Amino acid sequence: MVQRAPRKSAAKTTHPASAQVIKDLHERMVRIRLFETEAGKLMEAGKLPGFLHLYVGQEAVAAGVMAALRDDDQITSTHRGHGHAVAKGVGFREMYSELYGRVTGACLGRGGSMHINDLTRGMLGANGIVGAGVPIAVGAAFAARYKGEDNIAVTFFGDGATNIGAWHEGANMAAILDLPVVFVCENNGYAEFTPQSAHMLITDVADRAAAYGMPSVIVDGMDAVAVHRAATEAVERARSGAGPMMIEAKTYRFFDHQGVKGLRHPYRSDEEVAEWKSRDPIDLIEARAVADGTATRAELDEVWQRTRDEIAEAIAYAEASPLPDPADMLLNVYSG
Repeated sequence: MVQRAPRKSAAKTTHPASAQVIKDLHERMVRIRLFETEAGKLMEAGKLPGFLHLYVGQEAVAAGVMAALRDDDQITSTHRGHGHAVAKGVGFREMYSELYGRVTGACLGRGGSMHINDLTRGMLGANGIVGAGVPIAVGAAFAARYKGEDNIAVTFFGDGATNIGAWHEGANMAAILDLPVVFVCENNGYAEFTPQSAHMLITDVADRAAAYGMPSVIVDGMDAVAVHRAATEAVERARSGAGPMMIEAKTYRFFDHQGVKGLRHPYRSDEEVAEWKSRDPIDLIEARAVADGTATRAELDEVWQRTRDEIAEAIAYAEASPLPDPADMLLNVYSG
């Protein structure tokens, strides 16, 4: 019988993390935050086509998990996928060019915000269909096992995705075959505009893992070190052949479901948003770094400025890049 992992939320980490890990997590989160902030500004200015689901507030989850992975490990993402792509190493130039719909984009300008992928980075794709990344990650894990390779797969999804049949099918297959896949639920409390309490009767989404004999753990999704610790355990477990594990990270998105201002639908209070913002994951790790001597304020500020400069260059590159040629409309389009 598979033993379940501890179920208490880790509001605070209790074991020291190395300075290298703290700096790595901080830089990944800063890169996500600034990428998303600038993307939001571009959308508000009418410069980006399509939808934009911003990851601001949830940075600790992507950073904590990706810092535990190897370059050849693979991930599947969601409609809110920019943070995962940036943390996995997809370049700013390719990311912004894709948002602009330019041929220099990660998907040659064809995927847009919700379908960015970069197979060279193990990023198998963001996905506009809720829960659709789960069976893809399970398939990637099966392929690794079949080929005798030791890379693993990680699938990200929200609380609402665990109501989808594909999630349950994927979880069952991963568990029964002991596949090297980690299930990461980014529980930000809402399925679009619907609070978790209105679409499921359980409080902890991680409870659903037990139905498939899969161990699970709940972590504070605003604490990148706590996420990284849980992810390291789950990744090592999967890579060793012990099978899948589920992580539920309790987190929060600071912006609306779509865009910055969204539909102005009053589904959550200003007080709730302010309370979560008071636990900004970047503020938390910076306070920790300064307090324990891992980094000075000047060193942290340098990361922000260096990233701003890189983003400014990437946006200029994207804006100067050409649009797709209509003559290539059917390139990479297949039919059965």
